[in-house]
Order: sequence, then C-alpha cells, then structure tokens
Amino acid sequence: MKNESQQSEDERFIKRTIEVAIQIGLLFVLIVWSYGIIKPFVIPVVWGIIITVAIYPLYNKLQRAMGGRQKLAATLYTVLALALLISPTIMVAGSLVDSSKSIAEDLKQGKLVVPPPKQSISEWPLVGKDLHKLWSQAANNLEDTLKSYEAELKQAGKAIISAAAGAGASILQFVIAIIISGILLANARGAYEASLKIIKRLVGQDYGTQLTDLAGATIRSVATGVLGIALIQATLSAMGMIAIDVPGWGLWTVLVLVFAVAQLPPILILGPVAAYVFSYADTTPAIIFLIWSIVVSVSDGFLKPLFLGRGMDTPMLVILLGAIGGMISSGIIGLFVGAVVLALGYELFMSWLNRGEQLAEEQE
Repeated sequence: MKNESQQSEDERFIKRTIEVAIQIGLLFVLIVWSYGIIKPFVIPVVWGIIITVAIYPLYNKLQRAMGGRQKLAATLYTVLALALLISPTIMVAGSLVDSSKSIAEDLKQGKLVVPPPKQSISEWPLVGKDLHKLWSQAANNLEDTLKSYEAELKQAGKAIISAAAGAGASILQFVIAIIISGILLANARGAYEASLKIIKRLVGQDYGTQLTDLAGATIRSVATGVLGIALIQATLSAMGMIAIDVPGWGLWTVLVLVFAVAQLPPILILGPVAAYVFSYADTTPAIIFLIWSIVVSVSDGFLKPLFLGRGMDTPMLVILLGAIGGMISSGIIGLFVGAVVLALGYELFMSWLNRGEQLAEEQE
C-alpha cells in the first residue's frame, strides 16, 4: 500500500509540476508579448510620468486658479505645453532649412566665401594647426577643398539626414509624452494612489510612502535642476545667436541643449561660434556676444542652487552617465529620460542602503 500511495503522490507531484511549468511558461509568453506591444511607448510613457511629477506643483496652482476644474486645467496645460514645444521646433527647423538653402544657393553661384582664419587659431592646443590649415585651404579654394573631402562629406550628409529623421521621431515622442502627462494630471490623485499601492506592495506599508515621496522629490529636483537649467541655457544661447545673426543657429542651440543636459559647459559650442562671429561681425558686437556666451555657460553656477538641491545630493556623474546612456539607447528623448531615471535609481538605492543600516542599528 505504501508503494502505491507513494507512487500516487509522485504522480500528483509531477502533474502539479507540469501544470505550474505550463502556467509559468504561458505567463512568461504573455509578459514578453505584452512588452513587445508596448515597447514603442515605454519611453514616451516614462517621460510623460516625469513631466507629470515635475509640473504638478504648477498644475495645482493652475487648477486652483480655475476653480478646481481638473480636466479644464489639464486641457489648458496640454495645449500650452504643445505650443511651447512646437513653436521653437518650427523656428529651429526653419533656421536649419533657410541656412541650408542659402549655403546651397551661394555654393551653386560661386558666391560662398569662407573668411581666412586668424593666425592665433594655429596656436590652439591639439587641433589648432590642422584646423588652421584646413580653414586656409577652404578660404583659398572652397570648391577644390569640398572635392577633396567628397567621401567624408557624403558620410556626414547621411549622418545629418539620419539625425534629422531621429529628431523628427523624438519630437513625436515628446508630443505623445505631453498628451500622456495631460491625461495623468487630469487624474493625478488616482495616479498617485495607484503608484503608492504598487510601491507599498513591493517594499511594505511603512517604507512605501517614504519611497514614493522620495521618487517624486527626485524627479522634480532633477527635472527642474538639470533639464530646466539646460532649457534656459539653450534659450539664452539661441537669443544671443539670433541677435548676432549666426548662420544655422538652430543646430547650435540643439547642441548647447545636449551638452547642458549632459553636464558639459555650453562654452564648448558657444566658444567656436563666438570665434566665428569675430570673422564677420564688428569687434564690439562680437565681444558682447562672447561675454554673453560666457555668462550663459557659467549661469548654471547660480541657477543650480535655486533649482537643484533642496535636500537631494545626486552626484553629477550619475546624471552625466544617465544622459549619455539614455541618448545612446533612445535618442534625444533618452537624453532627458536617462538623466532622471538613473538619478531616481541612485536615490532609491541609497535610501535602501541607509534603511538597511538603520534596521541593523535598531536590532543592536
């Protein structure tokens, strides 16, 4: 009887094991399939959540000013945010198109002239001599210079077209993210309670609220202290370049924005632009633009204490790695999302470590 009972128990165990394995397999297939469906929307959704958390205090004021009408306030916010996104995009795109047309037309008619470089450029470290030689060659005979670098120019052209296509896709993602943030803001209380339930379910009731508040504070701090400052620096840079009539100012503005988010000084872009301005503008406006460029580049020194900090001490290296890694993996929008997500991960990880030390001390 024992053998028969044992055999029956073994059969039931095998049957249960097979059933559980099938269930787990089906669940895994469902998860992978679902992820494949929503994968194109992951970055816009994450960016939408980041915008929602960052903008919520201002949205709250707007909502109160409109008599507590959440949906109307969310709709107004969405329209304004889309206008603020689309208007500069059209201006930047128009600048690039106009500059390209002008250069192409001048080149076709033989009117495109490159001013000769100053001798001081040859004294620049590392690249000075080569840059001065190439610049002088282009100034003396631009057509032959372009022909000698025809292969490189074709590669650069392909890269520019690819980058433009990627930028267009990123703008579409930004639009989707703003619409998502508007929907979340219209249901802000329910979204907060849902996220609180999820985190409490993962880490426990007591620690869940603390982590949720920390996540919100981190997102808000990085979004305003890093991304906000980068947008301010890019805007100020664009204003200066428009005033001095820099060709292709839209491209340089985008590069300033990328460098600023990656925690690199905008002077790396504005410095060469200022050097070029000296080649065609009068000395006084060129000096004013150079001073303006320096002020814009160092402005983060007094802007960060106003926007960043407030109890958060995320190392700039974490933000730098997040921005660069995000851009490599997800393009321009990843530049913004990566910085915030990695900073959030760092803050949550450090909070978890500190909580472990506190629990150990309490047990002693």
